[in-house]
Amino acid sequence: MRLFAHWQLDKQTYRRLHNVTLNTPDGTTQIDHVFLSPYGVFVLATKNMNGWIFGSEKQAQWTQKLHKRTFKLQNPLRQNYKHLKALEATLGVGPEHLHSVITFVGGSTFKTEVPANVTHGIGFIRYIKSFQKPAFSEAEVDAMLHALQTGRAPTLATHREMSKCGSALLIRTVKKAGESKAAVYGGCSAPSCRTMQRL
Repeated sequence: MRLFAHWQLDKQTYRRLHNVTLNTPDGTTQIDHVFLSPYGVFVLATKNMNGWIFGSEKQAQWTQKLHKRTFKLQNPLRQNYKHLKALEATLGVGPEHLHSVITFVGGSTFKTEVPANVTHGIGFIRYIKSFQKPAFSEAEVDAMLHALQTGRAPTLATHREMSKCGSALLIRTVKKAGESKAAVYGGCSAPSCRTMQRL
């Protein structure tokens, strides 16, 4: 998957991290691949399986049929949901900008209709590229990358006390005249609150 992503997704537009471990309320969770881009944050989980795969978006468990044997697996979309929530908490990014993507590799075949974000092989690249509406500035993407690389994330949990009203802080950028790069701040999401904290 890394090789395909390297060739098919421009590395300046899609900043990639692999095997990302994040803290969760009940321990930690590991994410296979994260792609940070102006068009959103894409959380890719890979499943290396053979045989026939049966499942739908709402089912708690999916089914794998391999030769004459049947196996149950947790719905990978539900598994990835935990990763999305961990990133949401870590980055302070709204859920509308976080996108779950599953790709099956190996000799597996879907035998039921699956959602658009469940793909086979390099199909995940086409799905990621289907998002073309800008959601983040380049400085915001850089700030998220830095947060995940260093573990010093601009999180709601870390910065809640900095907001006088207790609302979530969002990543914001401010570019002053004469400066080449924008400064990155945590700005309160409440319109009436002026709290700003440099990150």
